[in-house]
Amino acid sequence: MSIWDFVVAYGPRIADGTLVTIVQFLLATLVAIAVALVMGLGKLSGNWLIRTPAVVYIEIFRGTSLLVQLYWIFFVLPLFGITLDKFTAGFLSVGLNIGAYGAELVRGAIQSVPKGQWEAAYALSMSPAKRMRRIILPQALAIMLPPWGNLLIELLKGTALVSLIAVADLMFQARQINASTFLSAQAFGIALLVYYVLARFLVTPFMRWLERVVARRLGRA
Repeated sequence: MSIWDFVVAYGPRIADGTLVTIVQFLLATLVAIAVALVMGLGKLSGNWLIRTPAVVYIEIFRGTSLLVQLYWIFFVLPLFGITLDKFTAGFLSVGLNIGAYGAELVRGAIQSVPKGQWEAAYALSMSPAKRMRRIILPQALAIMLPPWGNLLIELLKGTALVSLIAVADLMFQARQINASTFLSAQAFGIALLVYYVLARFLVTPFMRWLERVVARRLGRA
């Protein structure tokens, strides 16, 4: 079967899987950003009751496999009375995993803000929350955006694992097509190309645009 005939025959299934992958990516990204912000700030807290859970979370989710975490969330949590549908378990597990890495980016970026900025905000008698929101976080955002671009590409690739719990994403469709046709080169070749296009022409340009926007707002453009 030629590649064109393959696309005509299985294109709709590939397109459906791609749409599911994009939705999984977007939802997992929201989870990852929220978790990274909360846990990154938590790790910087002077209160050990806040700092300890953040450190434990970061170490566990960074130190164990995403695949194992996925299986735990989908197969083991129901044993404790927490049952999630496969779609939710998919993006939640990917988001929680990447969020642990993002938390370290948030922490590092905040600590990279020049000490003079902290002292100036303190001299203006700003509250800690206002100081963080108005002075520190905007500058930290400019520092953390470039590594976040790489992290989001890793998140996109990580969504391929949700096919292992039967979420009908791009990789699930490619595996199903391969199992019924044995056309491995076509099935996985197109999947590879789609992942590359999503990363290279959607995620990367968006993050670079966001970097320019933040730089302009900070007067660095």
